[in-house]
Amino acid sequence: MIEKYDGLSIKEQCNFLEVAESSYYYEPKKESAENLEIMRLLDEIYLEHPYYGSRKMTVVLKRDGYEVNRKRVQRLMKIINIEAIYPKKRTTIANKAHKKFPYLLRNLEISQVNQVWCTDITYIPVFGGFFYLTAVMDVFSRFVLSWQISNTMDTSFCIEALEDSFLFGKPDIFNTDQGSQYTSNAFTSVLKSNEIQISMNGRGRCLDNVWVERLWRSVKREDVYLREYRGGNELYKGLHKYFHHYNFQRPHQALHYQTPSDIFRQKPMVEST
Repeated sequence: MIEKYDGLSIKEQCNFLEVAESSYYYEPKKESAENLEIMRLLDEIYLEHPYYGSRKMTVVLKRDGYEVNRKRVQRLMKIINIEAIYPKKRTTIANKAHKKFPYLLRNLEISQVNQVWCTDITYIPVFGGFFYLTAVMDVFSRFVLSWQISNTMDTSFCIEALEDSFLFGKPDIFNTDQGSQYTSNAFTSVLKSNEIQISMNGRGRCLDNVWVERLWRSVKREDVYLREYRGGNELYKGLHKYFHHYNFQRPHQALHYQTPSDIFRQKPMVEST
């Protein structure tokens, strides 16, 4: 529905349709065809073996016939924002000039909605390229409050997702990793102005935000890798459909087979039979 012409600008059309401007794209992020294939394989391997570092990834790829070295694998792992689950140097790049905040969730009992929200960024392959996806989730209910896609891993689309999530209320605590997108003054100032406590994962501790990691596995196994989206518009429509299914129709074992919307709307949990 959004097109370039001499009337309304792209920004005006997005505002009129209540669609985030960052969700309108012409081209996915570009890499060589071989690198795109390797990146997708790395992501699929990571979903099954999140403890594999670049050395093991290189061995697996070579065993499968790919002529790669560890330096190349490290570069591609950095692009798709994955790392082994054991403590190591983060692939999400931190900015030393940005203030870091302590991790507030250790030994915290999360017992209600809007107590803790969390967010993260993941790589999403499409035909001929890839995008980045960010989402904001309520930890207790697993309800996805908002999401955005971008062809660059910048701060603006993370802020758009954050501001969109406030349509559902505000949390007591907001948890992120120490990536430069989240430690930036632009991002943290939004949280501070809304009197939200800021929590950040320990350096190299991706399991501190395990709820979003589980969301990414579901998105990819149940949707992205069952399809081959062809560009940003098709990806946006597909993810919109999936997240509606995830929130309102998909039963979750951790929620006693109720949906995230059931819990987020404060319906009592019932034991499954």
